[in-house]
Amino acid sequence: MATYDAILRDGLVVDPANGVHRVADVALKDGKVAAVGSVSGDATAEHDVAGRVVMPGIVDLHVHLSPWLGGAEGHRMLALAGVTTALDMAGPVEGVVSLAASHGAGLNIACIDYLRPGHTVAGEDPGEAELADTLTRAQKAGAIGLKLLGGHFPLTPEASAAAIKVANDRGAYVAFHVGTLAHHSTIDGVAEACELTAGGRLHMAHINSYCRGQVREAIVEGEEAMAHLRANPAIWSESYLAPFNGVSAKCAGGAPESLATRRSLERGGYAPTEDGMAAAIAGGWAMIHATKDGAIVLVSGDEALALWRARDTNIGASFISNPPEPRIRLVTATEADGRFSVDCLATDGGGIPRNDIVARGLPLVRLDALTLDGFVTKASWAPAVALGIGAQKGHLGLGADGDVTVLDMAELKPTMSYANGRLVMRDGAVFGAGSRMIVTAAGERTCRDAGLDTLTVEPGAMLPPRAEAMAPRH
Repeated sequence: MATYDAILRDGLVVDPANGVHRVADVALKDGKVAAVGSVSGDATAEHDVAGRVVMPGIVDLHVHLSPWLGGAEGHRMLALAGVTTALDMAGPVEGVVSLAASHGAGLNIACIDYLRPGHTVAGEDPGEAELADTLTRAQKAGAIGLKLLGGHFPLTPEASAAAIKVANDRGAYVAFHVGTLAHHSTIDGVAEACELTAGGRLHMAHINSYCRGQVREAIVEGEEAMAHLRANPAIWSESYLAPFNGVSAKCAGGAPESLATRRSLERGGYAPTEDGMAAAIAGGWAMIHATKDGAIVLVSGDEALALWRARDTNIGASFISNPPEPRIRLVTATEADGRFSVDCLATDGGGIPRNDIVARGLPLVRLDALTLDGFVTKASWAPAVALGIGAQKGHLGLGADGDVTVLDMAELKPTMSYANGRLVMRDGAVFGAGSRMIVTAAGERTCRDAGLDTLTVEPGAMLPPRAEAMAPRH
């Protein structure tokens, strides 16, 4: 009988949480990390990873995996990108759970449910009692918290503040795509969001997307965003490196439903209407998300217009929106104490085709703009801590979950991953199936009834105080 389930031999093990950066073997057994070092004994599966980097499994803190945005293909797309854990940042949670059960690729999946007038709340100004009921329903359905979609479906400032307070009072996760009925998703919206948080815990989504030069020069907005984060140390943040955004192209009443879509059209000189959307697609300003060979890709022109119409407009779209200077600066910038100004490197991907933590992140390592330890911290350790699962994930300490991503530094791509001790991906082939949902105790039954394994996170563990939580484990 084999001593271990799997051994990855002779890779460069990079685990900054435990102070490990050396060539070593990593052994997995019963879903956990069983040994790191010179491992004797045999295994059911042994992999020679000499010349490769072995890191804790990538944790993408911002993806989309619901029927509303992202879709079923996102699971396989994440697996191919070397991701082992991901947070769906909108829901609806019922759809996320359903797709995790039917199309899972072996990953760990968490979800926060959106606050959308007419869908999860009655209107644009829900009170604390309604918001508390909404959070209770979302957690029972499998979510770990709430998402304010201010860039798409803004609430009043008062309701936005109340939602953050309700989540904080309950120890739930809460994230904000900044924007209210008073301020749009711009750098001014970032300032407003910080005020509405009132010193509480928050995940500020895709900080780079508020630095597009809509108010001041984009690079100046990036510096302002970091200043706001510096003044609000309880706020966690992430940014992405892709040049394009991702939105819903669905129209109703002659216009796109999403405010973000309408504003993207206006930035390109198109009317914020359904006819304007058609013109933007035909003109190449808007790209449509098409499913090809089990993945979602971007298409444009006549093909995109025909697909959008065939789907009755209910499909995803992307616009080139993000200037390069703040994107790179926000990923690489550090504070005086050495910690990153923006905590995590994410993608806003999943079923949106930009799962590029490795593809765009590793070139920054090659350019010496990021250290390899810094890359692993932003891509694995920090997001695991933000999710409240830093004891189990984001590092390769003994007894941690067997989540591993292997990187080819020459090709700048992931070549293998394990999640919970099971092979997910190797050399561009996906072997994983099913999903493990990260839930609160309230959502365990719903997810298990759906045929999903669960990992339960405790209230108050999510979005912990950043300085203390990110202290090295060694």
